[in-house]
Amino acid sequence: MAMKQSNMIKVFIFLLTVVMVISTSAATTNMVIITDPTGQDPNGAAAGSMSYAANMFQSTFLYSQTNHFAVLSGGEGSAIPRLEAVTGAISKLEDNATPAEAANTANSYSGIRVMCGGPTVGAAVGGYFDAYVITVADDGTISINHSTSGVAVLPAGVKGAIIHLRNTEGNPLYGTADTVRLQTAENIGKMIRDGYPATYIIGQAFDEVATDAGENHGGGAINLVSGISTGDMFTPAELNETGFVMNDPYMKVNSETGWSVNYPAAENYQTDPDTGASLKIVYAYQALENAITVTSNSTAVSVYGSDELGITETTQEIVVASVKKDGYDADEIAKDINAGIKSGLLVGVNYVEPKDINVKENTKAVGVYFKPLSDSRTSPSWDLPISSSVLNMFGNIQTAIGLILVILVLFRSTLIKSFLKK
Repeated sequence: MAMKQSNMIKVFIFLLTVVMVISTSAATTNMVIITDPTGQDPNGAAAGSMSYAANMFQSTFLYSQTNHFAVLSGGEGSAIPRLEAVTGAISKLEDNATPAEAANTANSYSGIRVMCGGPTVGAAVGGYFDAYVITVADDGTISINHSTSGVAVLPAGVKGAIIHLRNTEGNPLYGTADTVRLQTAENIGKMIRDGYPATYIIGQAFDEVATDAGENHGGGAINLVSGISTGDMFTPAELNETGFVMNDPYMKVNSETGWSVNYPAAENYQTDPDTGASLKIVYAYQALENAITVTSNSTAVSVYGSDELGITETTQEIVVASVKKDGYDADEIAKDINAGIKSGLLVGVNYVEPKDINVKENTKAVGVYFKPLSDSRTSPSWDLPISSSVLNMFGNIQTAIGLILVILVLFRSTLIKSFLKK
């Protein structure tokens, strides 16, 4: 219990520090979708957040790797109470509370919303919200219920979803939230009924909300079963900026070889420079779906601990190549990543160890946990074949020689006279 309290304090202090340097904002779109409440389908549960507002960082879609739950936040209240509500909800979920009990934490604060859920425990939203709860019975019957107060619950063991949507002040499509919320809820229900996995549905729902309601900046999403997150794919590059527009083109890809290039550089490519094949445009909501979906012939790679430009994409390429070569071997993956760091392909991060590689072969997922370098260094210290004590000794000798030279320069005339007298 003491360890949990210590971890929660650390989380709160970190989030509080972030709040002190960014302007207040919150997700206006939260959703949890569960298509397989048994937790067996690796793509059977997903959650995510986005907004027209700025600062849609990963704090708006937190995820527990250990307990497979997500906590999504939002509302119009001030930032510090929102963080208190989020950390309170996390603490309750870690103590095996139900999503309803955890989401109810938000009702102790003004204007705060917390949505949470997991593959087998259902989902709930509490506090300041305007949401639809969608349930889909085994016979295909879709039920959609509107809720705006207290706690709205998707029960454990039931296929369904919860979607909250409001418009941000200044959004050109302000006033569309009520219509789009219901429209998207209906389409989510139909897709669940028709057998689509949660990771696909959340991508489609993001597209619909972004296009029709204008709440379109990432944010991101999480595969709650397989533990895969979009990480910083769509979050803002800088503080107080908006994230990637989720219904905009994100990349171009050669469907046959997998070669790809992200926007804006993709604007300069019409064909694959190696094969001459035509390139397919992949929109951000499609890239989101691809990033969190586990397939039989793909490896999902999540990267944590670094926001250096290009780290995520390069690490993903290295890990995919390593898995193809050596399988899901943490030792080999670590070696290949370290080779990339040593060669300069990966900058700003320290060497990794096998314990930093979280391999889930059954779901074809790999998580890589980096430790960023301090003092703005781009590469780790050299691993020289000589001990630090020897280097210190050489340094001391060099210092001594330097002092002798200084003495010779300062007292050269005295020394010369003394020598001539002899």
